[in-house]
Amino acid sequence: MQCYETADQVAIAAATAIRQVILEAIATHGHARIIWATGNSQLACLSYLIKDDAIPWSSVTCFHLDEYLGIAADHPASFRHYLKTRLADRVNPAGFHYLAGDCLEPLRECDRYNQLLNTAPIDLCCLGIGNNGHLAFNEPSVADFNDPVAVKLVKLDAKNREQQYHQGHFPTLVAVPAYAFTLTLSQIAKSQRLLCLAQGEHKRAIVHQLLTGPIDPTCPATLLRRHPHATLLLDTAAAPTPD
Repeated sequence: MQCYETADQVAIAAATAIRQVILEAIATHGHARIIWATGNSQLACLSYLIKDDAIPWSSVTCFHLDEYLGIAADHPASFRHYLKTRLADRVNPAGFHYLAGDCLEPLRECDRYNQLLNTAPIDLCCLGIGNNGHLAFNEPSVADFNDPVAVKLVKLDAKNREQQYHQGHFPTLVAVPAYAFTLTLSQIAKSQRLLCLAQGEHKRAIVHQLLTGPIDPTCPATLLRRHPHATLLLDTAAAPTPD
């Protein structure tokens, strides 16, 4: 765990760490494979990365963690849209493999993405933590540390859908998709390194649970404590108060 005074310092530290992983991976095996997170916790980090001329993006292949089912790539709430406009279009990586939320055969899409993920090791998976401890769309109700698949479809519970609506991602609650694709916890754990960001006072309670509670899928983010190369970056607002 690393703690910084401000959220911006967290973003700078995260961007620096990501650059280092990319450069090390390219030096070792000629290419880097990165899974990217979305959400507010990642915005400032991405803004620093796209300005970093030291990163050879032409040797980086990208993936993402999750996507709503039945949503077009240009929908403003689509995670494809988020990453295409904030990262891919800015740096032109070697490839960006997107989960196709609007595919016609969702189970085949899971299989297709599974094959892409497993053609070579993943060097880094970037993460954020939900207020209930979720990683990607691995909510406590569906999280499984030993999931037998790499990508799966999950039903979004009412609380999750309401949160998406109230954050302004969709015009009505009915418009929020009922299902989503997610990389599973077992797939996330296969990454060589994990880098998780948490900023803001609203994350303090779940960070405390992550660091001190049982390592259990009821708090999916406790997976970080089982991984040999996981780093948690916090600002002081998110850091638990010492007992």
